[in-house]
Amino acid sequence: MTAQSPNDQTYVGVELCAGSARAALVSAGGEVVARRESAAPPEDPVVQVARLVAELRDASSAQVAAVGIGLPGLVSPATGRVIISSDLPSVMRGDLRAELAKATGLPVTLENDANAGAVGEYAAGAGRGSRDMFYVTIGSGIGGAIIIGGKLWRGASGFAGEFGHITIDPEGVVCVCGNVGCLETVASAPNIVRRTRERLMRDSTSSLSRLGLNKNFTAADIAHEARGGDDFAALMIERTGRYIGTAIATVVNLLNTERVVLGGGVMEAGQLILEPIIREAQRRSFQPNFESTQIVAATLGPDAVPIGAALLARDAT
Repeated sequence: MTAQSPNDQTYVGVELCAGSARAALVSAGGEVVARRESAAPPEDPVVQVARLVAELRDASSAQVAAVGIGLPGLVSPATGRVIISSDLPSVMRGDLRAELAKATGLPVTLENDANAGAVGEYAAGAGRGSRDMFYVTIGSGIGGAIIIGGKLWRGASGFAGEFGHITIDPEGVVCVCGNVGCLETVASAPNIVRRTRERLMRDSTSSLSRLGLNKNFTAADIAHEARGGDDFAALMIERTGRYIGTAIATVVNLLNTERVVLGGGVMEAGQLILEPIIREAQRRSFQPNFESTQIVAATLGPDAVPIGAALLARDAT
């Protein structure tokens, strides 16, 4: 019998969120072979992940060699345990990696979701072709990751890249981390909604905005109305872009990576948010650094974290 080539092997990458789990069967080269998604009971992620892995193994004749999990939280590189996860507190109990390995019968790698997304975009998305890259994901929270010379740069504690906790407004509101005025307090999806509601209540110029007709609007609704020509919604997206661009300028000045890649649900606003990000970053950056850095939108969408998690599992086996 001919031995199976490593190139014939596949890897399962899973993105665990508070309300869902998204999984992909990924080739050694980073191509998605199959996908599965389902609601994820936050109290029992092991059962959920094991079922998704089983479904994907049945979907292909190729051997599955390992599983990678990307999740919102800090994962200790030394122990593989989840140290902090405000979105998924259940994953902090016990040894999730060992439990998942037992449930799936496969080697398992755990990783912060921003790190996994960065690896996905670097290998198969908007970061491809660059040597150094800074990745940002902007959704219910804001995360970041640094890739230097093709490798994740983790820092002394293993938790480098916490872009969402750069202070952007020292007079602002308290962040979940305990600091005041973090970028996450003004530019994450829930805080875009909060700022928009506050502005709707006090600003008479917003009275014609369609957002006022919907008491339960989301950040996606704000982006939708902005794309549809709602001036007030466009203003809120533009101001959010300026906040993000201010923080990006810090990264450009400090790291001067070849590329900055912006992903996550908030970036679905497209050019309406990307353009003010770039303008503000240019205005606040040291110009030689800005001119050597490309600031671009991510291209993999919801596949970024599963692909990156799968490739991290590949590299760990």
